[in-house]
Amino acid sequence: MNRNLFYLSLIVLLLTGCTMAPNYTRPEAPVPAEWPTGTAYNQTKSAASAPAAVELPWREFFTDERLQKIIGIALDNNRDLRVAALNVEQARALYGIQRASLLPSVNAVGLMSKQLVPADLSTTGYAMVAEQYSVNLGIISWEIDFFGRIRSLKDQALEEYLATEDARSSAQISLVSAVAQAYLTLAADRENLKLVASTLETQGVSYKLIQKRYDIGLSSELDLLRAQSQVDTARGDVARYTQLVALDENALNLLVGSSLPAALLPAELGSVSPPKEISPGLPSELLLRRPDVLSAEHQLKAANANIGAARAAFFPRISLTTAIGTASAELSGLFKAGQGTWLFAPQIVMPIFDARTWSAYDVTKVEKEISVAQYEKVIQTAFREVADALAVRGTVNQQIAAQQSLVDAVAETYRLSNARYTKGIDSYLSVLDAQRSLYGAEQVLIVLRLARIVNTVTLYKVLGGGE
Repeated sequence: MNRNLFYLSLIVLLLTGCTMAPNYTRPEAPVPAEWPTGTAYNQTKSAASAPAAVELPWREFFTDERLQKIIGIALDNNRDLRVAALNVEQARALYGIQRASLLPSVNAVGLMSKQLVPADLSTTGYAMVAEQYSVNLGIISWEIDFFGRIRSLKDQALEEYLATEDARSSAQISLVSAVAQAYLTLAADRENLKLVASTLETQGVSYKLIQKRYDIGLSSELDLLRAQSQVDTARGDVARYTQLVALDENALNLLVGSSLPAALLPAELGSVSPPKEISPGLPSELLLRRPDVLSAEHQLKAANANIGAARAAFFPRISLTTAIGTASAELSGLFKAGQGTWLFAPQIVMPIFDARTWSAYDVTKVEKEISVAQYEKVIQTAFREVADALAVRGTVNQQIAAQQSLVDAVAETYRLSNARYTKGIDSYLSVLDAQRSLYGAEQVLIVLRLARIVNTVTLYKVLGGGE
């Protein structure tokens, strides 16, 4: 009984021994401990009490019901996200294969051989036909992982699987953000289309009035041609924004993976319910929770585990082949009493000289250094993306307020200029300048309003929200 317990303990020790991989230590983050400060970031402090992005599911962050439905459809149909999910399944299966290498494979083998033996090789001195039948159950070349080579490879496969899972999460966050941005861009372009269509209508009315004034000699041909140029410009803009709206719809359909019904598409930017405010938190939260950072760290851990496998290659490999069964020279006697056979064949392979082993070990160390650099670059990129989004959030409201004031002022200028021209006090050139200024200012205001909402979505994405 004690002997059996000893053998069992020995087997457990061999199966669960330590690997030769270096102890993993997370590299220090090469970014500041706090987000940037300054004039561009002053207004970001007001959102400190808002929820963190990673704690806010996308269905709660996006308050627009039509956008929620579109994102849900995209998560079900988008092909890129489907490929990312299949990559996770593939990585999980590969990890299962590598983990199974720790366990012996038991096989049943049936064998029949028939051989002509010439007279000079026969023990009887006559040519003869030798026959043999056998059935065996056993283990073929099971490597006992005494130095942790297989366990290191298993750990590497596990980390690569986890990295793939985080990559899928990152792909989902990117998809949610891309769908929202495409939806908002479509809304803004539709609003611009309404603006240029309204402008075309207004310019058409003005042109007809000037035409009548020209017919009776109250306006010059130059004023008529200037009015005609405004009409032609507006007609060109209507065609351009009609094209942009169609392209936006095509881009949104591609992201969603199917054609969307018209009822789900936004009428204009003003009809879209804005997303909730979120808090940027601290950089440490970003480093711990953002999926692409986690994926890069898992790749670093995989490279670290691969070093253990390369180190174990310098030590002996112990493999075991065992079998138990029956054998006979005749098929009818295969399962008779006394025909039992067994085989026990341990093997130890000790590497003496193989230059490839040292080169392979050097490769694994370089791969780890590459993974460290890539991990640090991901963190730096993440920090920069959040800092950029915070800079936009800290200044875009001021830009919108200034632009709205400009629109109001130019609109009043246009009204007064038109009134002065109608009364014959001023030339049509001042009306034309006011029209152009108002038209451009209104377009810029739509662009800024779009930038504010899109930046909120971007900030939600770069802070790791979207699951």
